[in-house]
Amino acid sequence: MNAQPESNTRLGGRWLIVARLAWLAWVVLVAGLFVASLPANFEHRRTVCAQTPCYNLQLTLEQAQALQALGLSLDFFAAYTIALDVVFAAVHFTIALVIFARKSDDWLALFVAFTLVTFGTVTYLESLDQLAADHPAWWLPVQFISFIGSVSILIFLYVFPTGQFVPRWTRWLAILWIVVEAPHYFFPDSTFSRATWPPVLVVLVFAGFFGAGVFAQIYRYRRVSDLAQRQQTKWVVFGVTAALGGLLGLSLLFLIIPSLEQNLLIVLVAGTAMLVFLLLIPLSIGMAILRSRLWDIDILIRRTLVYSVFAGVLALIYFGSVVILQQAIRAVTGRQQPEIVTVISTLAIAALFAPLRRRVQNAIDRRFYRRKYDAAQTLAAFSATVRDEVDLNKLTERLIAVVEETMQPAHVSLWLRKTDGKARQRIQDETN
Repeated sequence: MNAQPESNTRLGGRWLIVARLAWLAWVVLVAGLFVASLPANFEHRRTVCAQTPCYNLQLTLEQAQALQALGLSLDFFAAYTIALDVVFAAVHFTIALVIFARKSDDWLALFVAFTLVTFGTVTYLESLDQLAADHPAWWLPVQFISFIGSVSILIFLYVFPTGQFVPRWTRWLAILWIVVEAPHYFFPDSTFSRATWPPVLVVLVFAGFFGAGVFAQIYRYRRVSDLAQRQQTKWVVFGVTAALGGLLGLSLLFLIIPSLEQNLLIVLVAGTAMLVFLLLIPLSIGMAILRSRLWDIDILIRRTLVYSVFAGVLALIYFGSVVILQQAIRAVTGRQQPEIVTVISTLAIAALFAPLRRRVQNAIDRRFYRRKYDAAQTLAAFSATVRDEVDLNKLTERLIAVVEETMQPAHVSLWLRKTDGKARQRIQDETN
């Protein structure tokens, strides 16, 4: 299946040269500023914050003391967080360069590579803010680059994978998003800047614009896209969904157990996990654009769904059994027996592993992959029929019925090769 269907996104001649040179110039500028900002960010993060609120991963005095209690220094903290930024930016940068090397004659691919470099290196990480704070002359260029990254990531959702705004009204949302973001970057102290808005309003605005992007992808998938474009959309949506799911899971964990925020080491691990989840987005985008033949992502989605639900059910059963058994043993013996509880719960999980996985997989297949599930059942039944059926007419009728049921074609024809008399006699003798 071709991952790049025919479209009007191809460039040629003079425009191709101009686009490539402009892209390379922009990348050199962004990469140069990012590298130049690393010393300023390192010095900033190794310094204790003198006043609250603290920005750009600077620690308060209490957090610095907690870090030292763990045997870690401020230099380690600064170096570790800088390393995470470098890895995050390098992944976006590498994928963008590969897209440019292989698809630079396609303006949509160039735009995607441009977005990855700008958003992943500057806008999300806010990596250049400290550079602008230390060198005010760079404030306007830094704000402009960050603004472009914020705008381009939303436009990407509105135009991918055809390069056209679908539905058409999304182009007006893109213009409105530019109007909303401009004051935040160029007039941060004005009443129009979202930095001065209530947090609830900021969340609603972001949810509205990016929710429209998700709706646009779903609408395009159901109404507009061909088969190849649908596979591209599935890869992107899978990456975004997996990333957001991971972030939501970590957020819920800290919400349920607030004491985790007091452990700075756990916070560092969680921050690392968040960046790993977010890297699924550029990786899925790269897969959607670069693969000439896309892998069947339905298999990946299905297995992810099965094993996520399966792991959740197992964890629920395990912890539930631990609690129930502890209460039961305490009621009978008058004391706790944690070793016995652990052994019994582990044995129960081991016994339930295989049958529970099959039940979860069958339930998900019936609920979300009903057509494929029915097709598998139909093919299994036909295989049993083939072993026992000897009447050729009945077998051909059954074969046509199976093809119609599983593949649902517009027309089915079955052609049988004629056999000579000797072959027909041999078949008859073997049948008898």
